[in-house]
Amino acid sequence: MIIIDSFSNNPYFNIALEEYLLYQYPSQEIFLLYINDPSIIIGKFQNTLAEINQDYVEQKQIKVVRRMSGGGAVYHDLGNLNFSFHSELNQSEFMDFSKFTKPVLNVLQRKGVPAALQGRNDLYVGEKKFSGNAKLARNGKVIQHGTILFDSNMAVLTDALKVNPLKYKDKAVKSNRSRVINLKECFDTPITIKELKQALIQEMITLFDNTTIYNLTPEDIQGVEKLIEEKYNTWDWNFGFSPKYNFTNAIKVPAGYIELHLDVERGGKIKAAKIFGDFFASSPIEELEQMLIDKNHDIEQIQALLQTIDITNYFGKVTVEQIIDLFK
Repeated sequence: MIIIDSFSNNPYFNIALEEYLLYQYPSQEIFLLYINDPSIIIGKFQNTLAEINQDYVEQKQIKVVRRMSGGGAVYHDLGNLNFSFHSELNQSEFMDFSKFTKPVLNVLQRKGVPAALQGRNDLYVGEKKFSGNAKLARNGKVIQHGTILFDSNMAVLTDALKVNPLKYKDKAVKSNRSRVINLKECFDTPITIKELKQALIQEMITLFDNTTIYNLTPEDIQGVEKLIEEKYNTWDWNFGFSPKYNFTNAIKVPAGYIELHLDVERGGKIKAAKIFGDFFASSPIEELEQMLIDKNHDIEQIQALLQTIDITNYFGKVTVEQIIDLFK
């Protein structure tokens, strides 16, 4: 087994690194550790816009990255330690999360933290969750990865994932919100996240024979950066990959009440748009509805469209900034 302690806090890099390792080292067992800057990591089968508080995420400059595996959305920051196991696929063991959470539990229990696996894939201390885990099988391998809330900013975590459930109707996988805890509170003797990471590395060296520390080469880094450019830092992957959904929102502005309904297909393209309200328009609202067809449900793209037209023709005395809130 090789152990990789990522040098990067860039979530695009670390999520892309998991895919790079999967294909570049198809027969190698790997234990990967990384810590991300503030970011939301979206499950592969989720509707991104239905999982994030978009205004808050933009305001706080929180990155949004879709991962390869299923499951729910999670918040990462510098107080969150992430681990990832890459191993040969054994179909009979695929739904067993205990094998690769055991090293984490071993370390914590030896340090006096009564951590345990509860349900299918979560780690708890008492009634509070500190780790969610997800899996995927591909290329003859299984990847199981998880989070460890150590000293995460809980206020940001809550606000970044706070979404109005009435806006979206879809069949995408939804995140389950649990009561959570920072592990830092659970140690009798104070410990840092760096010390916890080193304890996990030492546990893997003890458990597995022929374990070596591996440093990414310039070629590895170049390969990961290529994946970032082509996939992990693109709107198409992080937002457009979402399953089809129906979106509804309404705003009240001085010009009146405005209600928007969108049908969005997989890939993020708007296929139908209807706008209702008690506003007064000098031009048919159907003109604007038609302009939205085949545009991405992407705030930047829609804002660029609205800035090319006189929006007051359709809603009266409003600004683009007011109308763009309809699409969020």
